[in-house]
Amino acid sequence: MKHKSVLFMRYGLLGLSMLLIAIGVLKKEYLEVMQKAVKICLECIGIG
Repeated sequence: MKHKSVLFMRYGLLGLSMLLIAIGVLKKEYLEVMQKAVKICLECIGIG
């Protein structure tokens, strides 16, 4: 019984993470993350 609950939890978390990643991609959140990363990187080397 314990083995089934571990598998259910594992696949449940995998499915939830895939759903949240898909929602983020559809809302184009990756563009905002990339802009922030570039800004931080440019500040780090002293250009921005």
